[in-house]
Amino acid sequence: MIVIKNRFSFFDFILILNLLFMKNTEIIIKEDCIDDAINVSQKIPEFDNTYAKSEYESRLNNDKHLILTAYIDNKPVGFKIGYETTSKQNFYSWMGGVLPKYRGWEIAEKLYRYQEHWVKQVGYCGILLKTRSKHKAIIKLLQKHGFIQMGIIPHNPDEETRIILEKKL
Repeated sequence: MIVIKNRFSFFDFILILNLLFMKNTEIIIKEDCIDDAINVSQKIPEFDNTYAKSEYESRLNNDKHLILTAYIDNKPVGFKIGYETTSKQNFYSWMGGVLPKYRGWEIAEKLYRYQEHWVKQVGYCGILLKTRSKHKAIIKLLQKHGFIQMGIIPHNPDEETRIILEKKL
């Protein structure tokens, strides 16, 4: 009797189904949907302490800002928020994330490209951001798009260390 061992795990099978489904799914990016963006942020498991709406309002109150939310089938699945720096020369990309179920669908990539296009149109000189060293996937995405590390802010434990990145436009 010949037994053929299955090479795919259950999770591989789900990933393949998601990829097949994704090809027929439209990702819509909308501006200024703060409540939906906050809703997504509160469901990102890597965000240990999510911000209240008042913190978003405080940071976005007096500055030029951009709030992006990604939707699939009218459901918010990702977001990216940033605002003008105090120097008024650069744009600070403050918060962003994609729900775990939708990672690998290039949603973060689409949000980033939209944000960069907007930042260039407005006339900023560059994009600045901080992330934590534990967020390897976002660091890889940013480096792919030409961001360079400008510094670090050490934290304990090490995976909480902030990485400061910049991209000149």
